[in-house]
Amino acid sequence: MRSTGDRIRHAISFEIVGLLIAIPLGTWVFNQPMHDMGVVAIAGTLLATGWNYLYNLLFDLGMLKWFGSVAKTFAIRVVHAVMFEIGLLLVMLPLVALYLGVSLWHALLIDGGFALFYMVYALVFNWVYDLVFPVPGLPTP
Repeated sequence: MRSTGDRIRHAISFEIVGLLIAIPLGTWVFNQPMHDMGVVAIAGTLLATGWNYLYNLLFDLGMLKWFGSVAKTFAIRVVHAVMFEIGLLLVMLPLVALYLGVSLWHALLIDGGFALFYMVYALVFNWVYDLVFPVPGLPTP
């Protein structure tokens, strides 16, 4: 399993790179002011950073319990990314609607867009992270 320091490096680098991509992309796609997309993205990042650490720890503990290893196949990585985003979406939806002053439906479209971006981004980022910082004793993905 990964160390606490490695999990912290993972969470922080994931969120910083994600913000650098998501804020300008969200501004362009949803035709919202960059400031508002920045606030939504940063609030999401703060929530996601804590969730990222906890979720990945619980996911790895679950994998150890049920499979005896934290080695992730492509299918497990897809399930991992989808489950993470669903949990975050449930928390973020009312916050986005309130801050932007939009309907829950509109907030769902915005938050869903961020979630779709982050699902793909998480899949790619985590795969690359495992290549750059492999777990000792596991085969390279």
